[in-house]
Amino acid sequence: MALLVSHLPPKPEPSHRHSIPGDQGQVNANSPRRNASIHLPQESQSPSGTHMWPHISGIWSVHVNFGIKRVTATATVALTAGAVLAGSAFASTAHAAAPPTPKIVAKGGFVMNNGTGKTLFTKSADTRRATGSTTKIMTALVVLSQKNVNLKSKVTIQKAYSDYIVSKNASSARLIVGDKVTVGQLLYGLMLPSGCDAAYALADKFGSGSTRSARVKSFIGKMNSTAKSLKLKNTRFDSFDGIGGGNNYSTPRDLTKIASSAMKNATFRSIVKTKSTKQKVTTKSGGYRYMSWSNTNKLLSSYSGAIGVKTGSGPTAKYCLVFAATRGGKTVIGTVLTSSSEANRTADAKKLMDYGFKK
Repeated sequence: MALLVSHLPPKPEPSHRHSIPGDQGQVNANSPRRNASIHLPQESQSPSGTHMWPHISGIWSVHVNFGIKRVTATATVALTAGAVLAGSAFASTAHAAAPPTPKIVAKGGFVMNNGTGKTLFTKSADTRRATGSTTKIMTALVVLSQKNVNLKSKVTIQKAYSDYIVSKNASSARLIVGDKVTVGQLLYGLMLPSGCDAAYALADKFGSGSTRSARVKSFIGKMNSTAKSLKLKNTRFDSFDGIGGGNNYSTPRDLTKIASSAMKNATFRSIVKTKSTKQKVTTKSGGYRYMSWSNTNKLLSSYSGAIGVKTGSGPTAKYCLVFAATRGGKTVIGTVLTSSSEANRTADAKKLMDYGFKK
């Protein structure tokens, strides 16, 4: 049999011994050696699963060639050193396996675990930037936060909404003046095709005041109050849709927190994960028509587990995306701001979600 021992000087044998029935003799480090050989181990004699031990200075292999059942030696068995080195190897391997931090085109980015709130990635996460239509996440959140909100309540589409779209050259849900559209349908028109006309209709509906201007101002005030209640210090809104006057801004971290709050609402979650919808609305004459809307968020059809949430763009905002996905019971949620193209904002989001799921 073979026993790995160190070549430390032998210590005196303890006076007590435990005999084993059937022993034919006892051998210790001070006993005469009979028919024994001592040699340095060869590579092929390494313990299975490691090639480190042969390189440990001073570890010998002792071969005893007589048939006894026990060998008592005072030298230290050199398993501990091997175990320590093996542990170090495993630690090094685990460290090496950590996912590399992704590089994104967007000027700002943030990702967190939506279940725990743990930050998973940051890039200029607290730098204020224009948000484009990702602003509409807050628009929807304010509507859905209204006490006893009735999603079936109907709103008559006003000419002011369509005139606004034309004057701003804004994205539209193609709402038709005189049609009666429910609040729930307006939320789909807001979040899927990113309708600024739908945003205007909702602000007019849920703001307070005797004039449309006053109601819109009131609604924007509610957006800012909600941001304050979420303890967001780097977010301000001056519009209901992201087409502001220069004072509409947020950060990747803040926008992610807004989206995380909105995702707690079942209606919001259902809307933002919808790829397309056909809604039956009542016409001015009392008939009906169908409005078909497709989601501008291409992650829903190109990224496994994607569940939302909103795209954005604009001359200053460039290309933005707030995103979320769930895999294996884990949800990651995040934001990229000021990317250079639709393709790059989508690629950035995919990189960050991949990274988030590995963390």
